[in-house]
This record gives sequence, structure tokens and C-alpha cells, in this order.
Amino acid sequence: MTGISAAANKQESGSAFAQACDCHTHVFGPEAQYPFAQRRTYTPGEASVAQLEALHGRLGIGRTVIVQPSPYGTDNRCTLDAVRSLNRDGADRARAVVVIDGQAGRGELESLHDAGARGVRINLETFGVMDTGLARERLLHVAGQVAPLGWHIQVYTNPRVIAGLSGVFQDLPAPVVFDHFAGMRPELGMDQPGMAELMQLMRSGKAYVKLSAAHRVTGEAGYGAVAGMVRAWAALRPDRLLWGSDWPHPGAWPGVARSPDRIEPFHPIDDEAALSALAGWLPDASMRAAVLAHNPARLYGWQASDAA
Repeated sequence: MTGISAAANKQESGSAFAQACDCHTHVFGPEAQYPFAQRRTYTPGEASVAQLEALHGRLGIGRTVIVQPSPYGTDNRCTLDAVRSLNRDGADRARAVVVIDGQAGRGELESLHDAGARGVRINLETFGVMDTGLARERLLHVAGQVAPLGWHIQVYTNPRVIAGLSGVFQDLPAPVVFDHFAGMRPELGMDQPGMAELMQLMRSGKAYVKLSAAHRVTGEAGYGAVAGMVRAWAALRPDRLLWGSDWPHPGAWPGVARSPDRIEPFHPIDDEAALSALAGWLPDASMRAAVLAHNPARLYGWQASDAA
């Protein structure tokens, strides 16, 4: 695999890398303290804040975004408590992306903002929402709730929905972040359905693409398979790319039906290799610094001077 080690990456990027952000992580458990939602597609094992801190210590990552995972539904306590823990002693290292219901009022949203939330997640993929009419309704409603706070909308979906709703995404009163390479498959090339619409959303400044969980779209092909896509996106709008590990790597296993009745194991991903792959996709160090540090600082609301 083409890449450089996390240690070398940390050394070459200096202070910018010290402010690098892992923009997609999750924390789970303990279940006795944070019970899972009854309506869920899987049950994860425990993944603690201490384990996440240890990982980022090895990688040299200074900032974190914890994304509310689907097994907790709209109960954001585990995610927000993890943010509070990471921000202890006056540190400002963590932000949250939460999940809200349609009844959340301004007071509740302001409390979430004070607790570190800077975005709201709409998960269309895990629950199999392919109806563009239903997706449109959810997007418009949630955008209206969170836009006054300056939040973004993070969407986990697929290229078909992106193509069908590109006009809706463009007109939303909030930026849009697409998880996990926006579901684009590298083997289908730059002409695959949804790619033109995605790139237009990026070109206009409306959309970000999160380079997270490459294993979900590359499979056995290896991380190098996405290099062409990433370079094309970076040539278009390098300021609209983010990086995330997706730690602790939940997700369906090929050929195994998901069930909430048993613990679904996390995927055994080499996080250092996943981070090092970024150098293979983007050989230019200043571009990597933008993806790792400057773009997250702007989107998630860290000090602007830190991202200069």
C-alpha cells in the first residue's frame, strides 16, 4: 500500500497535524448506563472513550467528532457524555453530530449546541430509506430545525438518493456532509450514477464528502482503489473533503444477516494503515493538512485562527 506512517505524517505536518481531526467516530456503552433503542438493526459491543483516546494518541490525532450511531436512536447521552469527557479540564478537542426527532424545539437544540453538537445526522442507509419523497420530507424538516444554529446535516445514504435529491440538497439552508465516500464505488468510475450530482454539490460549496470507512467501498481491492475519486474531488474542491476513521468500525458483515439479538463484532481495521492511505490519495502535504485540520476546524466550529 502506498502511504506514510502516522508518525511520519505527524512529523511532516507539524502544528497543523496536532489539530488534525478524526471526523467520524462512535462510542458505545456500557449498556447498563446507555441502553440501546428498541428499534435498531444491530447490537454493538462496548467501545469506550479511553480506547478512543488511546487510538488517537497512537495516531497523533488531536481532535474528534463523535457521531451518534443508529443503535441509540435519538438518545444522545452516550455521545454527548463522551464529548464532555474529551473536553474535560478546559480542553476543546471534541464535537458531536447528534440525531434528533421531529419535535425537538429551539431550547433542546440550544442545549445540544452547548454540549458540543454541531451537526445532525440523517441515516437513510442503515434503515433502508430509498423513497426519495420520504427522504426529502425528512431533510427539509430537519434543516429547518438546525439551520438557525449554524449546524450542518450529515447524511448516510447512497448515490441513487443523492442523484434523486440533488436539487433538494442544493436548496437546503445548511451545509450537507455525505458519509463514507458518499457511497460511491471506485470500480464504477467517475461516470457512475450520482457522481455528477455529487460533484456539482461540491462545486457549489454546498456539500462535503467524508473520506471515512474506505473498506466499505473498496472491499478486497484495497485502499488504493479510491485514489482516482479522491484526487478528482480534491482537484474540484479540496476545501470540501474530511477524513474519518469510523472507529470502532461497526457495519454489516457480508453474507451475515444483522440482528439486534446478538452482539455484532466490529471489523478488524488497521487504523494506522487507514490514516496512512490518505498520503497515497493526496500526495500534496498542504492538501492533506486541509483535509485533516483546516476543513474540520471551519465546519465544526473550532477557532478560525487555528485553521489559518
